[in-house]
Amino acid sequence: MNAALDAAALSGDDDVPIGAVVFDPAGVELARAANRREADSDPTAHAEILALRAAAAAFGDGWRLPGCTIAVTVEPCTMCAGAIGLARLDTLIFGAWEPKTGAVSSLWDVVRDPRLTHRPQVRGGILEQRCRMLMVDFFTTRRDL
Repeated sequence: MNAALDAAALSGDDDVPIGAVVFDPAGVELARAANRREADSDPTAHAEILALRAAAAAFGDGWRLPGCTIAVTVEPCTMCAGAIGLARLDTLIFGAWEPKTGAVSSLWDVVRDPRLTHRPQVRGGILEQRCRMLMVDFFTTRRDL
């Protein structure tokens, strides 16, 4: 999770500071990314999506990431949770819960739906306070403007 926190620091001033890092089955970092929606004017440029794309290119098994783990500072949204499942990652680790958009148990549980053919292991709340404070600090400064 520390690597994901470091990745979040790469977000530009206008992007929500969320970081994601993908590790191969041996624990070697394949890719890291931060949110770039505002910077790229791209609604899909979430940290998870960008990290998954780079990891898939580096891993050498097409689009599949079997045995891999993704660490994200915030509970993934529906789009990102779906992409994590479709990429066939073994494990999803996240820090802060996201009650407004979280799709890994807060609103619904996209990745562990029993109707799906692939369901990663999930661990939430890792370094939760540090991850949550990134969000709190970001949005507090926006409200003060």
